[in-house]
Amino acid sequence: MLPTAANIALTGIMILALLIPQHSFATVIAAMMSSDQPRYREAHRAFVKAIAARGYGAPGTEIILQTPNPDQLSWSNTVRKFNAYRPDLIVAYGAPAAMTAFREASGIPVVSVDVFATDQPIKGMCGVSSRVPMVTLLKTLQGIRPYRKIGVLHTPHEAGSQRQLDDIKKYSGLLGLTIIEASVSSPAKLDAALGKLLDKAEVIVATESAAVSSQLEKISSRSRAKNIPVVSTTPDAAEKGALVSLEINPNEQGHLAADMAARVLEGAKTQHLSLLSPHRIDLVINMRAAREMGIEIPFAVISSATRLIK
Repeated sequence: MLPTAANIALTGIMILALLIPQHSFATVIAAMMSSDQPRYREAHRAFVKAIAARGYGAPGTEIILQTPNPDQLSWSNTVRKFNAYRPDLIVAYGAPAAMTAFREASGIPVVSVDVFATDQPIKGMCGVSSRVPMVTLLKTLQGIRPYRKIGVLHTPHEAGSQRQLDDIKKYSGLLGLTIIEASVSSPAKLDAALGKLLDKAEVIVATESAAVSSQLEKISSRSRAKNIPVVSTTPDAAEKGALVSLEINPNEQGHLAADMAARVLEGAKTQHLSLLSPHRIDLVINMRAAREMGIEIPFAVISSATRLIK
């Protein structure tokens, strides 16, 4: 029987484990990203700086960063490499990488960063949540105009994106909204999914996923051409053309993760820790995009914003 791609990959990892020398650093931290996004890069830079301030910097600490392709096989293979290298800690950015590390890391503690947690987070998972109140985003929209047909770009296999869709659907009945879903399983699928929504929806919600977030400028540009606003919870979404964004702060995520990582390195058990909620959540209104689409933003909405893009 011919070997499968997964078996070949696993064999390669086993061979790699035999070739990797024992590391000589006092502390080794392995980090992986669900995808190569600016928000994760910013959080990681903040993490490296903050963990060094707590005594885990050069030359005694090695920090390894991996940015695998955004698919399950690549995330799993990265964790297998970590299992072979035996770091003291794994830091995982984004729900897909975090969930894979949580399931597959062999006796290595995991600190999760920027994960959209459920109402009842998984027992034993610790780190920092990026969950923001989707109802705030929806009510802000209603404060601007009585939008009723809400299109949602989401990626079912990414937990954070799916949970945001679930939250939107949860509140849609209370707010009298009709939800139109469009699945984006990969960047190549975006054009068709967006085209479907632009024909039916009055506003587009771009959820947090690699396939959606990486093309936010394209989504905003195409939507603006049809006078349909985009809203999102992705950091810097308003800077990339969204009308409204509700954003966590990646720098804060990195600092909170460093606090928790230091506790783990000093002996705390991850099962005794939890997922921290973000302290800073910014509501950003893009006044420039509003003017271009002829949308008047009421003063009550402007007053609720923490930042305006003029």
